Amino acid sequence: MRKVVITGIGVVTPLGCDVKRFWERNLAGVSGVRRVQAFDVSPYPSRIAGEVVEFNPNDFLSKKDQRRADLYCHYALGAAKMAITDAGLEAAKEDPDRVGIIVASGIGGLQSLQVQHRILMEKGPERCSPFMIPQMICNMASGLIAIEHQFKGPNYAVVSACASASHALGDALRLIQYGDADVMISGGSDASICELAFAGFCALRALSTRNEDPAKASRPFDKERNGFVIGEGAGILVLEELEHARKRGAPIYCELSGYGATCDAFHETAPDEDGDGAARAMRRAIQDSRATVEDVDYINAHGTSTTLNDRCETRGIKRALGENQSRRVMVSSTKSMTGHMLGAAGAVEAAICALAIKHGIVPPTINYTTPDPECDLDYVPNTAREKKIRLALSNSMGFGGHNAALAFRAI
Repeated sequence: MRKVVITGIGVVTPLGCDVKRFWERNLAGVSGVRRVQAFDVSPYPSRIAGEVVEFNPNDFLSKKDQRRADLYCHYALGAAKMAITDAGLEAAKEDPDRVGIIVASGIGGLQSLQVQHRILMEKGPERCSPFMIPQMICNMASGLIAIEHQFKGPNYAVVSACASASHALGDALRLIQYGDADVMISGGSDASICELAFAGFCALRALSTRNEDPAKASRPFDKERNGFVIGEGAGILVLEELEHARKRGAPIYCELSGYGATCDAFHETAPDEDGDGAARAMRRAIQDSRATVEDVDYINAHGTSTTLNDRCETRGIKRALGENQSRRVMVSSTKSMTGHMLGAAGAVEAAICALAIKHGIVPPTINYTTPDPECDLDYVPNTAREKKIRLALSNSMGFGGHNAALAFRAI
């Protein structure tokens, strides 16, 4: 089986829109959560989010292209360009049929849907944009990246709620392993900080209402957690067959060595109480890596800061690794800093795993002050920790019971 490595990373996040700044803020335990500025949140129970504030679309798209694409596509195009530059990948030197793209989105162009629905109701159907449908659909980020860079290999989107980006990366891994591509540009993007999304998530009672102290609202595994904080942005990775990367002298962060995907088959929004689905995904990723549970040094948890998810994921880690190993492994949730970036989360957290392996340091779970007896693992509380990492896992779980685990190995 062909080995696959990560050679480029691009991020658009509440913690910054370049890898260096993003990584430094992760290690420093900086929160990107603040009161929402995009619209008037006063009617909503939750008024906070991890908004992207440093992204300038003019750096990546013309004014014309900005008008024709939803914000989630802006983020994806920006992150892809950064990742391609980081990898030193030159389209003119590649066979375009051997470079593919899989960029996921959990929700797609929700902001465009909201705007166009308002136009329909207020001004009539003839005033709706001819670009409304391509603005909305979840595959458009992959399509636009291909158009810009003229890569003609496998190209599609994955939609599995908050597991979308991890599934996209897992599919990209398989395409390279099986010889269908040499390079895959993959990840996820979401930009759903708008009235419609807040109305829906607030109706679910899923969001934190710690409005008086936004920076401390996202507190995964802490006993005082009271819901997740919605975030936005994009994460794109360049995945490459090892020998192809070496031949062109590409920088290598680590190997993407394993992938596991399962379903809880349990409930529309709630995870399986005993964490069995998550555990099976982790075990499959470890086995796919030709590794054992004893090799796992770090897990970037799904860790949403909801009462049920954090408890169930803790149980899943114990089931996957066993009681002894689960006590030894470091677990952190970087959603404590970024908020939950929905369909982009898995890619951004995959990037964190790659950076943790490369630099030998694990980012913390911030806002962890009151231990929960039902969440009793080592969550790397509040302070980053230096550690050489052999194998890291990244967990993602989505509404519908979708689970994905990715494994990353030092190389």
